[in-house]
Amino acid sequence: MGETVGLALLLQQTAATGGSSVLVSYIPVLMMLAMACGLAAILLTTSRLIGQKKPTKEKLMPYECGKDPVGSARERHSVRFFIVAMIFLLFDIEAIFLIPWAVGFSRVLDSPDKVLQLLFYGEMMVFIGILFAGLVYIWKKGVFEWNR
Repeated sequence: MGETVGLALLLQQTAATGGSSVLVSYIPVLMMLAMACGLAAILLTTSRLIGQKKPTKEKLMPYECGKDPVGSARERHSVRFFIVAMIFLLFDIEAIFLIPWAVGFSRVLDSPDKVLQLLFYGEMMVFIGILFAGLVYIWKKGVFEWNR
């Protein structure tokens, strides 16, 4: 709280002296950062000091949705789950690139330059074509077949 008051006084002094530094505009951001860090420190410290400290066997066990853990946490997992997750991320990123392109495409259509329109459209079709070829490849490889 003390650093917030100090930053507020610094802001008032700079404004009173007519200082128009670029750094002055960052003072509110720094004040918010200081308040957020201070609040986080206060909450963590309070929780550590006031919280109960009675460890039992049940409290020290790993928590798995309210059920007792079965087996070791060190056993091997199938790679299929991770491959499907990476494929999902790939196509999710494709959607992230596709949305801004679609928004900008309306402006390009309004442009009188036909070469720019064809280039803009062609680049995206090549991008989608490469992604579609990747989809066909992983489909033929059987990545989506869980029963193998």
